[in-house]
Amino acid sequence: MLNIRFLTTGSLKEGYWRDALSEYSKRLGGLCRFSCTEFKEVRLSDNPSQAEIDAALESEGEKILAEFSPRAYKIALCVEGKQLSSEELAAKLEQVSAVSSDVIFVIGSSYGLSPRVKQACDLRLSVSKLTFPHQLMRVLLAEAVYRALNIVKGTKYHK
Repeated sequence: MLNIRFLTTGSLKEGYWRDALSEYSKRLGGLCRFSCTEFKEVRLSDNPSQAEIDAALESEGEKILAEFSPRAYKIALCVEGKQLSSEELAAKLEQVSAVSSDVIFVIGSSYGLSPRVKQACDLRLSVSKLTFPHQLMRVLLAEAVYRALNIVKGTKYHK
């Protein structure tokens, strides 16, 4: 059984986002071992300079990198990443499961991820060319992973 872990920067503030992620956590429980680790987002000034943003990303990145297991397949969510269909994500997870039981998805802060985190990942994934709030992205990603695992399992969830 796959161990799927989300490493995320920032917390889910609104109850409806926590409820939605909790629902997908329950659903995923029948298909994998799922967990989500939140890291505190570095506070920035109201109008941060690029140097301030870079320093924050580096600080957040250090915490993320410390959680990486060498044997895990690591996927960074970033705007420049590759877009996959649900079937392609299912095929990727099935392919990965043949060599590793651990998959880590990384969601950065509103400013993204440090270059070092992206470089340490095996895949850069983009969910869409559209921009979404990071809180919503967790729920979207959980649904995408749930759908992909159902495709792998051959259930009727995916139409």
